[in-house]
Amino acid sequence: MFTPLPPRRAEIAAVSSSIPATDRSAVVPTGVVEVMNAPRTQVHDETNVAQPAVPPELSVVVPVKDERENVAELHRQLVAALESTGRSHEILWIDDGSRDGSWEVIAGLVAADPTGRVRAVRLRRNFGKAAALTAGFQKARGRLIFTLDGDLQDDPAEIPRFLEAIDANGGLDLVSGWKKTRHDPWHKVYPSLVFNAMVSRLSGCQLHDHNCGFKLYRVEILREIRIYGELHRFVPALAYARGFRVGELAVNHRPRTHGRSKYGVERFVKGFLDLLTVWFVTGFRQRPLHILGPLGLLFLATGVFGLTWLALEWLAGVRPIGTRPFLSYSAVSLSIGAQLLSLGVLAELLTFYQHRPSDAYSIAQSLGFCEDNKPPLSGNRAGDS
Repeated sequence: MFTPLPPRRAEIAAVSSSIPATDRSAVVPTGVVEVMNAPRTQVHDETNVAQPAVPPELSVVVPVKDERENVAELHRQLVAALESTGRSHEILWIDDGSRDGSWEVIAGLVAADPTGRVRAVRLRRNFGKAAALTAGFQKARGRLIFTLDGDLQDDPAEIPRFLEAIDANGGLDLVSGWKKTRHDPWHKVYPSLVFNAMVSRLSGCQLHDHNCGFKLYRVEILREIRIYGELHRFVPALAYARGFRVGELAVNHRPRTHGRSKYGVERFVKGFLDLLTVWFVTGFRQRPLHILGPLGLLFLATGVFGLTWLALEWLAGVRPIGTRPFLSYSAVSLSIGAQLLSLGVLAELLTFYQHRPSDAYSIAQSLGFCEDNKPPLSGNRAGDS
């Protein structure tokens, strides 16, 4: 058994919005996880449009995989929603190895845009959603970054409410959507309920819908959190563990009209394994021996006790011990304990020699420092920030 992470510098924030109070989502405490460089993803960028000199305030990252029939309509809705905010913006389409002609539609949208606010990246193959998002985050220039799925189930009309929410109550760092009324098949809804309950329990970040793709981030979060595997769905939990303020907003969820869902049983299994990774990383990354050590000591003590007991029986001539199963159990337990302790020590050594000072904390603000002229700390790896 273990105890979920306690809130660190967490505050309860209420997201004020135009929807009735009964529909408002609870804004939860925050914290955040460690930060490392996002994995490099090989991309094929075929856009060559002059970019505005001043970076936009908002960036919208839309990963797509075989969504040809949805791209154009989603783009139209995105443009309308973003124009209504009155803020400078850009739209980044990330084609994650589509084979249905999605890239041709996206390329047409880029070519038809004279403002340079629509950009696109095509991955060489299907790398997965986390890699697609990472590619988008690396290309994004806004200080606020939206993500939403390309299947038209997320409603771009919710964008102004997200902006209102992130600035409410002193400012949040991440606003996660909550598909309060879902239009998905039961075999997708019920596993999601179980999964979200487990994530909330293990991470301490009490959200209804960790897996919702409709999110708004401040860029500082994405500079600190490394996303790989299926970890894109755990960004709120990782942010919570590191001290950022995370909120939740009930959003409109629409039924899928074109294409097919990419959800499968294997996704739930991978998500569960990544959940264990998140629990370990957020709770024991700085001291891995704290989780491996107790287990190793337990097995080691059991093995030593068993072998000692058998040795005393043998010396006293009670009965032979060579054929007793308890001898094998004790020897195996002793071996497992020694291996776990050795693994824990090796993990401690790796943590010590590869640890970056910034992994242990997250700075909200610095005053009076010339950060641009500051040399990197010794031990920082090339490309780390």
